[in-house]
Amino acid sequence: MKVHNAINGLILPLLWRAAAQGTDYSQYVNPLIGGSGPFDGLAFGGGDIFVGGALPFGVVKLGIDTYEQNISYSTINGGWTPEGTVTGLSMMHESGTGGAPKYGVISQMPLTTIDEPVNILDNRTYWQNRTGEDTARVGYYKTQFESGVTVELSASRHSGILQYTFPAGEKHVLVDVSHYLPSEHGGYSVQVFLGGEIEVDGNTYTGHGTYGGGWNEGAPFTVFFCGEFESTPDQARTFRGRNTDPMQRYHTFSNEPPGQAIFSSNDTNKETSGPLNDRVGAVFSWDSEADSQVKSRIGISFISVEKACQFKDNEIPSWNLNDTVDAAVKEWNEDVFSRIQVPTDDSANTTNLILLYSSLYFMHLMPSDRTGENPLWDSGEPSWDDFYTLWDTFRCTVSLYHLIQPEAYESQIRSLIDIWRYEGYMPDGRSGNWNGLVQGGSNADNVLADAYVKGLRGDINWTAGYLAMQKDAEVTPYNTYSYDDPSASVKEGRGALDDWKNLGYVSVDHNTRCISRSVEYSLNDYALSVVAAGEGAPGDVEKYLNRSAGWQRTWNPDVTSHGFSGFLTPRFSDGSFNTTGYNPALCDGCEWVAISYEATPWEYSFTVPHDVQTLIEKMGGATDFESRLDYIFQPNTSEQDLSANGAGITTIMNIGNEPDFATPYLYNYLNKQYKSVNQSRALANQYFHNDLYGVPGNSDAGALNSWLIWQMLGLYPIVTQPVYLLESPWFTDINMTINGNETLRITTSGGNAQTLGQTGFYVQSVKINGQEWDRNWFNHEDVMVGGGTIEFVVGDEPVVWETGDVPPSPGHFVI
Repeated sequence: MKVHNAINGLILPLLWRAAAQGTDYSQYVNPLIGGSGPFDGLAFGGGDIFVGGALPFGVVKLGIDTYEQNISYSTINGGWTPEGTVTGLSMMHESGTGGAPKYGVISQMPLTTIDEPVNILDNRTYWQNRTGEDTARVGYYKTQFESGVTVELSASRHSGILQYTFPAGEKHVLVDVSHYLPSEHGGYSVQVFLGGEIEVDGNTYTGHGTYGGGWNEGAPFTVFFCGEFESTPDQARTFRGRNTDPMQRYHTFSNEPPGQAIFSSNDTNKETSGPLNDRVGAVFSWDSEADSQVKSRIGISFISVEKACQFKDNEIPSWNLNDTVDAAVKEWNEDVFSRIQVPTDDSANTTNLILLYSSLYFMHLMPSDRTGENPLWDSGEPSWDDFYTLWDTFRCTVSLYHLIQPEAYESQIRSLIDIWRYEGYMPDGRSGNWNGLVQGGSNADNVLADAYVKGLRGDINWTAGYLAMQKDAEVTPYNTYSYDDPSASVKEGRGALDDWKNLGYVSVDHNTRCISRSVEYSLNDYALSVVAAGEGAPGDVEKYLNRSAGWQRTWNPDVTSHGFSGFLTPRFSDGSFNTTGYNPALCDGCEWVAISYEATPWEYSFTVPHDVQTLIEKMGGATDFESRLDYIFQPNTSEQDLSANGAGITTIMNIGNEPDFATPYLYNYLNKQYKSVNQSRALANQYFHNDLYGVPGNSDAGALNSWLIWQMLGLYPIVTQPVYLLESPWFTDINMTINGNETLRITTSGGNAQTLGQTGFYVQSVKINGQEWDRNWFNHEDVMVGGGTIEFVVGDEPVVWETGDVPPSPGHFVI
């Protein structure tokens, strides 16, 4: 199957509808960037993106669910895959996530027959290959099945609209309440259907489904639905059938195959299934003489069927699909794309426009704003879900939200604090109303600190926020005995906290992921120190600042690798280092029970943003630090196979994984900013493209996309500090709306607008608010509060233009 989108070939078709006012930036969005990895036709190693209809931070992400039959390299997390067979179209998806799938619930599937060999309990008997070309643009998706059915769809915040065009003959729509995205490898993190109900009344159907498991080992959650067809079906029958799917932690059916559905009698229009009971659903049928087009609107709610129906009727009042598409385009333009405006005239580089606005699109698909839809408690506070995961987004995504989405960002932080208030801990990851998983530290702490030091206040209760951070820093969570890692909690908090508090580091004999946890706990405690300073807790400032130096206790100056000495090293609880067979370029798969997670100790040895000064000293001083930085960008230096998290990358530096996001910019701390520009620009040009294989790994809820946006703005934020590094913009004129209604203007002179992203990008000088600037960094209050100007002059030759102080190391503390 060929995959098509309206951007391929840089063609901007006239059929795209303009926004109600201003420039239609949505025309520069390619929703398929990242749809595949380095292996043709497979999603493995790509962005794991969602493709379909969605609004910014919307609850509904309506799109296809697919199955890839090459399960050795299968990844179906976003539902859409380049060549996977379609098993249904469902209302809820994640975007850009690794691990086991989550959601793919509340589905429909158009069928041209339900006769044998079709078994509606077995989607292998009716799944569909796609033919022709998929079309995707903002608010719209279209595909065609081998059966001849054409599918078009769009979505609003809690609802969606589906439009099927059938070939001549039978027309059926299957509603399978038990449908979800499976984990094709099986195992502990599979999702499960735990019961539900469906009731049919003419052309409408209502009910609910309860699901559990999935990526975050989640507890059961219930979604209520309200569906309607524009035309009344000639026949509508509910059905039930034995649930033979294996259910981890519940029960199995000893590999029994799916049975046959039992249709209800003519006088029955309702089927109910309790926990661990039958699958339920309905089939709607239109005769051969009926109109070829079948339309359906569906609303969902976590509260009630009544709310689901209200969402459907209020959000999608029209049966005209284009009305919903137009509304989506308008909202994306007004609330997202117009916040960063760049020239779109004939002088613009269209590829760069596509990369910018597509990246903005992907970083606004998650988390999900479920305010008013929290089924667990009613506090009056905002409610957000699908923080999947803060471990990925704290590094540079939330800093961009702070600037261009201050209201939504404040709302997210209030929700994080509210989760602590009612559930005991803020999440590191959360989905399906359930905290989990924790991959390293308690990184909501970093998010709160980053917002706090940049002055975000509003209606945030920072006293409560600091108490939530202290809970992470002081109370060890109960052990979840997860299959991923049975040694400590993977649900929330800091599972290795006892080591951290007693030893000052995470030991290799007591805990897993000792290297990455020691590094992340250090930054987490620095985050506490900066909030404590503002919240009037001077004793805590010193305490947590001292603890933030814990990474130094795992630094072994005698370990050598690739000609360099001094690395983070596993350390036993008795204080001795475990150097037997130790190679900091390897991490035993970089998974849950390894010494580090998703990056090698080589990489983590660079990730101490709060104290780069000490890091440089530990690596032997500025000259040796620079040499080591230079080395990690050399091809064929990597020894670790990171599988999907580093497919196609041969350098130690892995831009496909978040721990390395800030590493290319560390040259700024040597006052050699030109090297930061050169290395980061090379990574962006090599690994980010307007193509299916357009990002170098899981986009992780848009984290990779936000890294690229900062790169294109010519800036980089240092998390938990009110500091931005100056780099080199990709556009001659950038007009950003920040802090609600202020304007930041970033201009570039001396370069060619068509080639600025690739050549002639070395900074020669900078002015901020009209003043000559001698530092390669600035503070948040300089231009990010009341607005201002940053003027770059660029040229072909690298120069050392900065003469002022290097960026600060506010956590500088030597043990």
